[in-house]
This record gives sequence, structure tokens and C-alpha cells, in this order.
Amino acid sequence: MVIEIVQGDFSVCKLNKMPDCEAIGGLYFTACTDSEFSLVCKDCSVPRDISIAVESGWRAMRIKGNLDFSLVGVLAKILDILAAVKISVFTVSTYDTDYILVKDIAAACAALKRGGYDIEEIA
Repeated sequence: MVIEIVQGDFSVCKLNKMPDCEAIGGLYFTACTDSEFSLVCKDCSVPRDISIAVESGWRAMRIKGNLDFSLVGVLAKILDILAAVKISVFTVSTYDTDYILVKDIAAACAALKRGGYDIEEIA
């Protein structure tokens, strides 16, 4: 299985309202629950005017390709490898694949390579 490294630095944000998504641009994820609004976006796109809390310095990687919903344990195996070397994660799942955000991309890549994953940089 191949893990792709996404370019750029990301922030995880807690917001006081949903952002204008057209203004964010690029790769981003939003979530709205009964108790919060969250945004994951490039560091340069953080909407500071509506941010309550911002955790910056994350790097993103994703599982390459489309994951079938019948697959079991794909993300769990990756997270087990990262947990074994004490790497904290923030994950986001989409219809097609899973994204894993980490603070130390070099250590994460090294651990995943040892675990049998191929690592690719994407533009």
C-alpha cells in the first residue's frame, strides 16, 4: 500500500461559526457537530477572525487510491505503527480515502516504511 505525502503545513481549528469555504481554497476539511465547528486547512488559510483555537504545524499524508468500504483495518494498521513510535495523529476520512495528519512527518514516514508501506510525495 502507498502513502502519499501532501505538500504544505496544516492547522486544525475550532471556530465560532462555519467559514466561507470559497475563501479557504486548496485542500481543507470542515465538520459541524451539535457542539462545535472544526476546520482543517493549510496554515496560510486559517480564518483568524472566526477561530477560537488553532493547532498549527501539522503535515498531511493520505492512503493512495480509493478504499473500498468493505476493507477492514486499513487505518488501524497505520495508526498502530505510528502509536508504537509515539506519534500523535489527527485523522480525517473522505469517501475515497483516509488522511492522517502528524507533527513529525519524517519520523512518521520512517516508521511506515519499516512497516512495509511505500511513501510518495505528491505535488
